[in-house]
Amino acid sequence: MTVAHVVARSGVSRRTFYKLFEDREACFLAAFDQATAEIAAHVVPAFEGEKRWRERIRAALAELLEFLDEEPEVGRLCIVESLAAGPRALEHRARVIETVKKALQEGHGETSRSREPPPLTAEGVIGAVSSVLHARLAEPARRTGLAEPVGRQTESGFLAEPRACSEPSRGSFAGLLGPLMGMIVLPYQGAAIATREIARPRSPRPKRARGQGRDPLRELDIRLTYRTVRVLLAIAQTPGASNRQLADAAGVADQGQISKLLSRLQALGLIRNTGAGEPNAWQLTSKGQQVGQAIQAQTQS
Repeated sequence: MTVAHVVARSGVSRRTFYKLFEDREACFLAAFDQATAEIAAHVVPAFEGEKRWRERIRAALAELLEFLDEEPEVGRLCIVESLAAGPRALEHRARVIETVKKALQEGHGETSRSREPPPLTAEGVIGAVSSVLHARLAEPARRTGLAEPVGRQTESGFLAEPRACSEPSRGSFAGLLGPLMGMIVLPYQGAAIATREIARPRSPRPKRARGQGRDPLRELDIRLTYRTVRVLLAIAQTPGASNRQLADAAGVADQGQISKLLSRLQALGLIRNTGAGEPNAWQLTSKGQQVGQAIQAQTQS
């Protein structure tokens, strides 16, 4: 992946890229840190919500596996691609592993003196679990099984969102909860408890209302480009703006392109035209306001 690929896929200029990042590695590190923070936002509350070590580990692992089912590209970036991204990426990865190791080492308090695991047990468990996840995330079906080619541009100027296979070749990640828990608890609590964890059914997870606790940007059927974001923010700042005003704000010189862009956003239910005839007068819908707020929150963070 070169800088040229990145700017073409994201819809920003090379100049804008270098305003944000020193080089390709800095861009990857930013993506890695954002991805691990997103995973932590799911896993850490689950871990802290339980009292006993085994339940804490199971709850956190269940959240991680559910996340990988929903966001395999993010998981692949963290678990697969980071290994080949250079020394600095490995340093960032090592910090994450150190945090996980400390959580696993709490399991020493769950063992008897006669069965106390050796010092490297936590590292070995992390390596084993990572190997299982790595193998599945690196599968050709998960890497290439997309409904649309990565980077294909639509007639409206939008880059299509790649969609992962709905049925991975080895089943869902969530289905690995029992077997992985067996691997984790075996050196700490013995074969009997490991066997129970393997056979233990998954607890039903409460379904969240659409949009509750989720990023509204991920509900869209398109990948937001730089110009799309600028158009949405311009409409938020100046409700009732016309096509020409929005084109100037977003830096779109082609009036035909801005028309197609606005029509697509309207079809997605993000904006509505409150004007009659020309000039058009665009406003955000309630859904568009949620997306705009999410964009602003990410921009300010």
